[in-house]
Amino acid sequence: MALLRVDGADRLPATLRGGVVAIGNFDGVHRGHQAVLQRALDEAERRRVPALVLTFEPHPRAVFRPEVPLFILTPAPVKARLLERLGFDAVVEQRFDRGFAAQDAETFVDAVLERGLGIGHAVTGFDFHFGRDRQGGPAYLMAAGERHGFGVTLVDAFRDEGADVVSSSRIRQALEGGDVADAAGLLGYRYTVEAKIGGGQKLGRTLGFPTANMALPASTLLRHGIYAVRLRRADGTLHDGVASFGRRPTVAADGPPLLETFVFDFSADLYGEHCAVSFFGFLRPEEKFDGLDSLVAQMRRDEAEARALLAGVRPLSSLDAAVTF
Repeated sequence: MALLRVDGADRLPATLRGGVVAIGNFDGVHRGHQAVLQRALDEAERRRVPALVLTFEPHPRAVFRPEVPLFILTPAPVKARLLERLGFDAVVEQRFDRGFAAQDAETFVDAVLERGLGIGHAVTGFDFHFGRDRQGGPAYLMAAGERHGFGVTLVDAFRDEGADVVSSSRIRQALEGGDVADAAGLLGYRYTVEAKIGGGQKLGRTLGFPTANMALPASTLLRHGIYAVRLRRADGTLHDGVASFGRRPTVAADGPPLLETFVFDFSADLYGEHCAVSFFGFLRPEEKFDGLDSLVAQMRRDEAEARALLAGVRPLSSLDAAVTF
């Protein structure tokens, strides 16, 4: 059954009430998040009840600090697809604004968890806080569970092989430096973006490198450069390629960053199709060439390097296999 996206706890269908609910922002759905999410899935299976995720849209940091752009790793549609592949029945995308943030902790428990979700059990990270001025914490949630009749499981911070805590901020830093391999190790799958294929200058076609062009959110701080990638079409088919993310300094004077993917051994028109692109390796920084001939020569080298890199890749996890293989 496909995962259901629910716009707020008060709109949850009655058939999904009484479930186990993983609570958090889960931006990135990284390995640390997956430790929380798997505990919720296991508990739901044990109880034979629905497995749900309660998350918050937009990200609370975007509400409290709107002047500081936040690099969102997994916009709501991407997050929902990842949660579906993990096995959840629904994700409740609770609207987060200053009015919601001003509610006290008991109102959150009563209105969202009890009356909205009819929660049977909550699973969350050890540092989850909620309610006005973060007045609700782990101890408060456990006490509230005793009062309202639901169980609570707290999950400790997940650490990587180097004993460092896996966090969304670490992944953002890796991607800002172009280190998509390190980001993949923290995510547990290859960093993936989604967007509709739009039009371009069609210069790539005249050069023998037609590209599928995607405009990513302005907050995307992925390092500008050339990457070995894999594109997934709307029908689920996968195609290897090489992509440029940046402002195209050789052929464009300025403009917003654009993701341009040259798909290997492919001739169909992707215009208007919603596709996903997963990043497997950083090849080189973006640079300005002194002419189209030198640009084309470098593009051929990029293609050869990307083909070689992608020929040897293997899934990092079952989630990675579902997303990019």
